[in-house]
Amino acid sequence: MTGGQERSDRGKLAGGQALLRCNDIHKSFGGVPVLEGITLDLQPGTVTALAGENGAGKSTLMKIISGQYSADHGTVTVGETALAPGNTRDAVRHGVAIVPQELASIENMTVYENLFVGREITVGPFLNRRAMIDQARDALGVFGVKIDPTARMGSLPVGLRQIVEIVKAASTGAQVVMLDEPTSAISEREVEGLYKVVRRLREHGVAMVYTTHKMAEIRAIADRVVVLRDGGLILDEPIADVTDDDIVTAMIGRELDALFPDRPSPGTEPVLEVRDLHVDGASGPVSFTVNAGEIVGLAGLVGAGRTELLEAVFGARSSTAGQITVRGKAVKRNHPAAAITAGMAMVPEDRKLSGVVLSMSVLDNGTLPRLSSFSLAGWLRGKARNKAVSDVMSSVRLKTRGLSQEVGTLSGGNQQKVVLARWLTGDVNVLLLDEPTRGVDVGARSEIYRIVTEFAANGMAVLMASSDMPEIVGLSHRAFVMRGGTFVGELDRDALDHPEVQESVFRLATALDTRPSTPSTTTQQEAS
Repeated sequence: MTGGQERSDRGKLAGGQALLRCNDIHKSFGGVPVLEGITLDLQPGTVTALAGENGAGKSTLMKIISGQYSADHGTVTVGETALAPGNTRDAVRHGVAIVPQELASIENMTVYENLFVGREITVGPFLNRRAMIDQARDALGVFGVKIDPTARMGSLPVGLRQIVEIVKAASTGAQVVMLDEPTSAISEREVEGLYKVVRRLREHGVAMVYTTHKMAEIRAIADRVVVLRDGGLILDEPIADVTDDDIVTAMIGRELDALFPDRPSPGTEPVLEVRDLHVDGASGPVSFTVNAGEIVGLAGLVGAGRTELLEAVFGARSSTAGQITVRGKAVKRNHPAAAITAGMAMVPEDRKLSGVVLSMSVLDNGTLPRLSSFSLAGWLRGKARNKAVSDVMSSVRLKTRGLSQEVGTLSGGNQQKVVLARWLTGDVNVLLLDEPTRGVDVGARSEIYRIVTEFAANGMAVLMASSDMPEIVGLSHRAFVMRGGTFVGELDRDALDHPEVQESVFRLATALDTRPSTPSTTTQQEAS
């Protein structure tokens, strides 16, 4: 079957008996409606993309289907059998499985032990490890993945661990499999392996729900797209019958005229200057300058060293040589406190692990980077920090019930706004962004792009690492391509606007093209 035929056929959904049906599902938390009257059928051998902004109700719906939550009203049925509300064992018994974004694998155990945990094969009182290894190898082989069943789970990349979790669900006989943001933390190479597993499950008649914020993934893998907004079902159509604009408009309730705001022209005053910085593990030193009002992108493949460079500039990762200056003043290397004093702000790649304390309030998180500024003789100055945090959170249009709300209860986009805004309680000269919109929906992305562009317009120097090529192209004034921890190419604005820029970046990032890129005047000349 050709690719065009496959896409066409995926637009024609089966009209037979549904494997699973959600009927008039309602759910509220603290009196606030999260789902309102959701009715949805999942048919065998189909992939349903479940889209919507953060907070639209996607995760809540999946947790109700999998028995983690009880609906306030409505039923979930598999075939003709209604599932017991809030009963995960009943859901599993009837063939419903979920692979969460935060994987539940046991990293210190082997792959085969993870596959058979809770249903071990025994001979008398003893584990039959040989049988489990053989069956694990067979189960993995069915899906065309080469993973050693005896490997320790924690030694595998995230993408392969995710595939093991999916194979585990399939090997237990699951007929409904839900994948929650399965590609949020894996490389493009691992994404294709995931697609193969999803397609194989579809061939076996499994009904799948696949949540993602990425339009390209919806097009690549889904037969049908369902959009939730503010707890309601807004769109439910075969993928062949809707455009990307239709999906985005359904998600945010308005047309998204321009995802990326206009970039103001950068200034000529150097703000961040890095000279011969050698990061531990990098193949060579890097030198560059970021001017006031300039957004400089860092592109490359996973493992290229972008995160490591940002962390080294901020002092959170060891560098063995080099000089860093901010507005002409030297900054002590390997010393985050010195970087903060110099006016550097860092937004890390994993906001949940390194960016915020989820169990703390917006107020407490907003105070963390500059706690000493809001304390006197060991006592917090309540009024001062309340006003400062309230002002900066308002400036980024944070959607919250108040400063006392726990950050963990905010949507992903609003959590990211907290990470950004909390630095603004003091002066910021340099903003370091690592994957600034990872796990953020399209509406919140637009807001974050607006915020970053406004920061630059106010004179900040912005250095941004991103795996999203449209983000690099749409937001940056210029960009560096990294490989092995060092720069292998530089793209000025004209090069970023070239139709084949993505291919150029890939060739540089993979060493397929050793020709020097066209230098933009500032960095290459100064680096020499």
